[in-house]
Amino acid sequence: MLDLGMVIVNWNTRELLRDCLRSVFASEGDLRFGVVVVDNASTDGSAQMVRDEFPQAHLIANAENVGFPRANNQGFRYFGFEQGCGDEAPRYALALNPDTVLPPRALADMVAYMDADPRVGVAGPKLVLPNGELDLACRRSFPTPEISFYRMVGFSKLFPRSRRFGRYNLTYLDPNVETEVDSVVGAFMMVRREAIARVGLFDEAFFMYGEDLDWAYRIKQAGWIVKYNPHVQVLHVKRAASRQSARARHEFYRAMLIFYRKHYRASTPWWLHGLVVLGLALKGGRTLWQELLHPTQ
Repeated sequence: MLDLGMVIVNWNTRELLRDCLRSVFASEGDLRFGVVVVDNASTDGSAQMVRDEFPQAHLIANAENVGFPRANNQGFRYFGFEQGCGDEAPRYALALNPDTVLPPRALADMVAYMDADPRVGVAGPKLVLPNGELDLACRRSFPTPEISFYRMVGFSKLFPRSRRFGRYNLTYLDPNVETEVDSVVGAFMMVRREAIARVGLFDEAFFMYGEDLDWAYRIKQAGWIVKYNPHVQVLHVKRAASRQSARARHEFYRAMLIFYRKHYRASTPWWLHGLVVLGLALKGGRTLWQELLHPTQ
């Protein structure tokens, strides 16, 4: 039985993917893990590179870009993860971005961290950008209407140390302190098998962005906690694939809209609902209007 089933979704980041896989297969510690690379119809030779240089990884080469959550789910299902799954699946699942580089003990230490506390359904490490700064997305609050409003109007940037306005990325907290959070980021998101068995996989209504928040939300609703573990530090290049995509901006605000409708619309007063929709429309641009005009989607 595997301890860890790892899924890496790639789209046109061949060189970064190579570095990521090298670091993965150089991992140290008493850990049994498997790796699935799901390539979303890259045109840069990524899939062939995996075939040639990393035969120990299982490759799924999609004929089209099916999006981040759907591609991850392909990989997770390869390992046997799904709602209702039993102990035939690995003990933990890991969604890992191809633009990450792991230190040798990152995987073993994160598994040991989750083994130590059965209440933890999801955990993520400290992610650091190439310039040495913290990747703010690695520990987050859920984007409630209030928290999202503070972010959209810029209060979170103006007052990052405020416990009220800095909740989106928890910028008022020391990044070196272990913390219970609402969510970690899908660039490195380790999830307990039993949590997946209870709530299922990523919601494929999302295309990119938001699916990790939604997964963490459902897992927390089911009774587990989410932890940020700064004792493990991982390099994250960040947006290596999304910066190539003209669709990325639209999908970010579309993801916020999906998350809001799914989890907060029913309990949001009409006046705040109007502000949320107006803010998303202004930020998301014309391409978001179709989603705004079709609230059942």
